[in-house]
Amino acid sequence: MTVEAREARQPWILLSPALATIALLLFVPLLFIVVYSFWLRTATGADQVGFHLDNWREALTDPFYRDILLSTLRIAAITTLLCAVMGYPAAYFIARSRGNKMLLLLLLMLPFWISYIIRTMSWINILGVSGAINSTLIALGVITEPIQMLYNETTVILGLVHFLLPFMVLNVYVSLEGIDETLEDAACSLGATRWNSFLEVTLPLSLPGLAAGGLLCFVLAAGTYITPLVLGGPTDAMFANLVFEAIITQLDWPLGSALSLMLLAVLGVLVLVYNHFLGMAQLMKGLG
Repeated sequence: MTVEAREARQPWILLSPALATIALLLFVPLLFIVVYSFWLRTATGADQVGFHLDNWREALTDPFYRDILLSTLRIAAITTLLCAVMGYPAAYFIARSRGNKMLLLLLLMLPFWISYIIRTMSWINILGVSGAINSTLIALGVITEPIQMLYNETTVILGLVHFLLPFMVLNVYVSLEGIDETLEDAACSLGATRWNSFLEVTLPLSLPGLAAGGLLCFVLAAGTYITPLVLGGPTDAMFANLVFEAIITQLDWPLGSALSLMLLAVLGVLVLVYNHFLGMAQLMKGLG
């Protein structure tokens, strides 16, 4: 074997443990899900092995699944937009802070130290009938009866924003931190106002971080099931809740596999479209 051939093989040899781990933990389970999606659950509750398209036909043609999928994408888009609007100013404030930047980053990371489920359920103690807001309003005499603020789409979006906002802030912060602040000063020295220098210099350079945060928030929001399960009502289920219901409650693994692959395919197409317009290289700048 020539020296060139050995050098060409060396990176693959070094990467082989990581590639084997990824194949074992990601691609092999995904392959099982694909196989399961073509099985059929019989009336007796047993799975019928074979190549059947019934699950896919039901998932693709039933308006019930289509409507919930569209609702899921809409909720994820609204959540992402709110995270961008709320997260960018916070990230800009942290990136341009002097002296207390590490403290602010620590405060931003604190939610990750608490269980996602606990953070979600905490909204019940805040917005519930006997929660903090209702108790305060009744004590102040503003209302005489508790207001029903839970178990609707608004609280689902609120819970998702609470969960995903730190991801957006961190991505935008990393992008802003990599921008040379002297560029803004140079723009101002050439006659631009602070606002114009932000719009013309800082904002365009920070778009990769905003795009990366938006993609991350959208995918995580579209694939969550805890938040709508805890904070949503009977009509506020998201698509991941259908997968959970099919697999865990109904024990219909074939249909649940088809639904999960359907969601994966839709999100994959959206990521490809995202990549077409923005480019993964730009997203990596925002993530790195």
